[in-house]
Amino acid sequence: MLQKKIGFVGGGNMAQAIIGGLVNSGQIAPENIWVFDRKSETNQALAQQYGIHAAESAEDLAQEVDILFGATKPAVLPGVLKSLANALKKETVVVSIAAGVSLESLAAVLGHDRKIIRAMPNTPALVNQGMTSVTPNALVSEQEVADVVAIFRSFGKAEVVSEYLIHPVVGVSGSAPAYVFMFIEAMADAAVLGGMPRAQAYQFAAQAVKGSAEMVLESGKHPGELKDMVCSPAGTTIEAVKVLEEQGFRAAVINAVEACMAKSKAMSQK
Repeated sequence: MLQKKIGFVGGGNMAQAIIGGLVNSGQIAPENIWVFDRKSETNQALAQQYGIHAAESAEDLAQEVDILFGATKPAVLPGVLKSLANALKKETVVVSIAAGVSLESLAAVLGHDRKIIRAMPNTPALVNQGMTSVTPNALVSEQEVADVVAIFRSFGKAEVVSEYLIHPVVGVSGSAPAYVFMFIEAMADAAVLGGMPRAQAYQFAAQAVKGSAEMVLESGKHPGELKDMVCSPAGTTIEAVKVLEEQGFRAAVINAVEACMAKSKAMSQK
């Protein structure tokens, strides 16, 4: 069990996913978790649901915790952290889950002597299937990095990633659930066209994607090899694969992720 006091400034969906993952996994005792959201009803609801502390103010929370999660909207996070800089303990690790806010930008408001981690979870964290990148600055110790990685692994998978790779992370993980949802919707639409009831079509399509992803993660086989295993000679699957290739399926996906990465770079330069 992690013997740290953890605080969340902001109590939105992602903060709730992290809190739920931590409490449900037993990694940390609920009495060691604090939350402060500008909506008092959110604070009280989270305190009641998980048995955690609802802080009276962000400053009170900052003075108490060893790891502080900045979980507000990206546009307001730098201002919030700047207002808390003097309240934080010297050794507190600040973890930002705000998209597009660099380590340098965070250090500019917190101070360049602060331990800072930039993290990017994705929305499947809400169902304990998240994928999170963890990017520490040079002042964070190996044990502190390991503690934060363990927190994110309480609701999915997490890996340490250099900051220069953050844009590929956005493209292949942060934004990627949207592409997958579109793929599931399109497959279900085709099944409906074939006569299947829509609710059943979504179930079949979503489970096919979920199961296929699990095969990639658990088998260690190349995705192309797994694809070949489904494609019988002169069969239905290779016919579908042929059409996807003719329609530029792979190129469309690559171009979409490339555009996502370019947009991420442009946003981070503002």
